[in-house]
Amino acid sequence: MRVPIRKPGKYAGLKQDPYITQEKYNKLKVKLDRLKNIERHPAIKDVKEQATFGDFSENAAYSIAKGKLRSINNRILKIEGCLKTAIIIKENPKSDTVQLGSTVTVESNGKVNTYKILGSAEVDISKGIISHNSPIGSGLVGKRKGEIVKIKIKDKEIVIKILKIG
Repeated sequence: MRVPIRKPGKYAGLKQDPYITQEKYNKLKVKLDRLKNIERHPAIKDVKEQATFGDFSENAAYSIAKGKLRSINNRILKIEGCLKTAIIIKENPKSDTVQLGSTVTVESNGKVNTYKILGSAEVDISKGIISHNSPIGSGLVGKRKGEIVKIKIKDKEIVIKILKIG
């Protein structure tokens, strides 16, 4: 049986954002430990057990077990790569300019919003966590309290005033 060759997606060549918080780093270490020490061993046993049943070409259980083990190994490699290149963000740095880890209170169109600027891996809009790569995040980085920033999003221009950096 021939495996289909797929073209990589448009985001396949993008490098992963290395900026993460210490909390995210610790979570990834725990996840890596769980994958290596708890999930991988039963998967290896399952592959060995299915291999004893003979003909690999017609052994669906073997193919499934092998795929599961491959998936676990790929996740391990991805997490190890992320941890190896990680740059830890200091949260709430004492600075008068907006930077990674800053919590910023802004006013736009009469609405006051608070954003925490972190790396792309930790974005959660519902909690007010935005990426430093996002239009708003990149527009705010390097600015000071009281500055007015014009940010272009698609075909609109948003005017944001920085009220507080904390």
